[in-house]
Amino acid sequence: MPTSHAKFLASHPKCPASHVKGPASRGSVTAETAMVLPALMVVLAAALWAIQAVGVQLECVDAARAAARAAARGEPLDEVRELVQSATRPNARVDISRNPESTKVEVSVEVRPAWGASLPAVQVTASATAATES
Repeated sequence: MPTSHAKFLASHPKCPASHVKGPASRGSVTAETAMVLPALMVVLAAALWAIQAVGVQLECVDAARAAARAAARGEPLDEVRELVQSATRPNARVDISRNPESTKVEVSVEVRPAWGASLPAVQVTASATAATES
Protein backbone atom coordinates (compact mmCIF):
# COMPACT_ATOMS: atom_id res chain seq x y z
CA MET A 1 0.00 0.00 0.00
CA PRO A 2 2.70 2.59 0.80
CA THR A 3 4.47 1.84 -2.49
CA SER A 4 1.39 2.56 -4.62
CA HIS A 5 0.72 5.69 -2.57
CA ALA A 6 4.30 6.87 -3.12
CA LYS A 7 3.97 6.24 -6.88
CA PHE A 8 0.73 8.24 -6.92
CA LEU A 9 2.33 11.17 -5.07
CA ALA A 10 5.39 11.11 -7.34
CA SER A 11 3.23 11.21 -10.46
CA HIS A 12 0.86 13.86 -9.13
CA PRO A 13 1.65 17.24 -10.79
CA LYS A 14 1.11 19.39 -7.67
CA CYS A 15 3.30 17.29 -5.36
CA PRO A 16 7.06 17.47 -5.84
CA ALA A 17 8.87 14.15 -5.80
CA SER A 18 11.18 15.41 -3.01
CA HIS A 19 8.38 14.97 -0.49
CA VAL A 20 8.23 11.26 -1.17
CA LYS A 21 10.17 9.27 1.42
CA GLY A 22 11.57 6.07 0.07
CA PRO A 23 13.46 3.22 1.70
CA ALA A 24 16.79 5.04 1.14
CA SER A 25 15.88 7.78 3.62
CA ARG A 26 15.14 5.44 6.51
CA GLY A 27 17.47 6.03 9.45
CA SER A 28 18.61 9.43 8.21
CA VAL A 29 17.05 11.20 11.19
CA THR A 30 18.95 8.91 13.55
CA ALA A 31 22.21 9.56 11.72
CA GLU A 32 21.63 13.31 11.68
CA THR A 33 20.83 13.29 15.39
CA ALA A 34 24.00 11.30 16.08
CA MET A 35 26.01 13.93 14.21
CA VAL A 36 24.38 16.92 15.93
CA LEU A 37 24.32 15.55 19.49
CA PRO A 38 28.05 16.10 20.26
CA ALA A 39 27.85 19.69 19.00
CA LEU A 40 24.75 20.25 21.12
CA MET A 41 26.60 18.93 24.18
CA VAL A 42 29.49 21.34 23.55
CA VAL A 43 27.09 24.27 23.28
CA LEU A 44 25.34 23.20 26.48
CA ALA A 45 28.66 22.88 28.33
CA ALA A 46 29.73 26.34 27.14
CA ALA A 47 26.42 27.81 28.29
CA LEU A 48 26.78 26.24 31.73
CA TRP A 49 30.33 27.58 31.98
CA ALA A 50 29.10 31.06 31.05
CA ILE A 51 26.39 30.86 33.71
CA GLN A 52 29.01 29.84 36.27
CA ALA A 53 31.22 32.79 35.26
CA VAL A 54 28.30 35.22 35.63
CA GLY A 55 27.54 33.81 39.09
CA VAL A 56 31.15 34.30 40.15
CA GLN A 57 31.06 37.83 38.72
CA LEU A 58 28.07 38.66 40.93
CA GLU A 59 29.89 37.20 43.96
CA CYS A 60 32.93 39.37 43.16
CA VAL A 61 30.82 42.52 42.84
CA ASP A 62 29.14 41.91 46.20
CA ALA A 63 32.43 41.04 47.89
CA ALA A 64 34.19 44.12 46.47
CA ARG A 65 31.40 46.40 47.71
CA ALA A 66 31.44 44.91 51.22
CA ALA A 67 35.23 45.00 51.35
CA ALA A 68 35.40 48.63 50.18
CA ARG A 69 32.96 49.66 52.90
CA ALA A 70 34.88 47.69 55.56
CA ALA A 71 38.27 49.04 54.46
CA ALA A 72 36.90 52.60 54.30
CA ARG A 73 35.75 52.26 57.93
CA GLY A 74 39.35 51.47 58.86
CA GLU A 75 39.16 47.73 59.46
CA PRO A 76 42.51 45.91 59.15
CA LEU A 77 43.33 44.97 55.56
CA ASP A 78 43.97 41.31 56.46
CA GLU A 79 40.43 41.04 57.81
CA VAL A 80 39.11 42.70 54.65
CA ARG A 81 40.95 40.14 52.50
CA GLU A 82 39.52 37.29 54.59
CA LEU A 83 36.05 38.80 54.17
CA VAL A 84 36.45 38.78 50.38
CA GLN A 85 37.77 35.23 50.26
CA SER A 86 34.96 33.97 52.46
CA ALA A 87 32.40 35.67 50.19
CA THR A 88 33.90 34.46 46.89
CA ARG A 89 36.56 31.81 46.36
CA PRO A 90 39.67 30.95 48.37
CA ASN A 91 41.83 31.66 45.30
CA ALA A 92 40.46 35.21 44.92
CA ARG A 93 43.08 37.90 44.41
CA VAL A 94 42.30 41.05 46.41
CA ASP A 95 43.97 44.42 45.77
CA ILE A 96 43.21 47.19 48.26
CA SER A 97 44.34 50.79 47.94
CA ARG A 98 43.43 53.17 50.71
CA ASN A 99 44.21 56.88 50.85
CA PRO A 100 42.72 59.69 52.97
CA GLU A 101 39.99 60.39 50.40
CA SER A 102 38.92 57.03 49.00
CA THR A 103 39.36 53.30 49.34
CA LYS A 104 39.35 51.03 46.31
CA VAL A 105 39.04 47.23 46.35
CA GLU A 106 39.54 45.07 43.29
CA VAL A 107 38.65 41.37 43.38
CA SER A 108 39.81 38.91 40.70
CA VAL A 109 38.96 35.22 40.41
CA GLU A 110 39.88 32.68 37.76
CA VAL A 111 36.86 30.60 36.78
CA ARG A 112 37.44 27.13 35.39
CA PRO A 113 34.67 24.56 34.89
CA ALA A 114 34.80 21.59 37.24
CA TRP A 115 34.49 19.21 34.31
CA GLY A 116 37.25 20.83 32.22
CA ALA A 117 40.42 21.24 34.27
CA SER A 118 42.51 21.41 31.09
CA LEU A 119 40.49 24.30 29.66
CA PRO A 120 41.80 27.85 30.05
CA ALA A 121 40.44 29.86 32.94
CA VAL A 122 38.28 32.95 32.51
CA GLN A 123 39.40 35.94 34.59
CA VAL A 124 36.48 37.62 36.40
CA THR A 125 37.14 41.00 38.00
CA ALA A 126 35.08 43.48 40.01
CA SER A 127 36.01 46.68 41.79
CA ALA A 128 34.35 49.04 44.23
CA THR A 129 35.29 52.42 45.68
CA ALA A 130 34.13 54.00 48.92
CA ALA A 131 34.92 57.30 50.62
CA THR A 132 37.43 56.78 53.42
CA GLU A 133 36.05 57.64 56.82
CA SER A 134 38.22 59.67 59.16
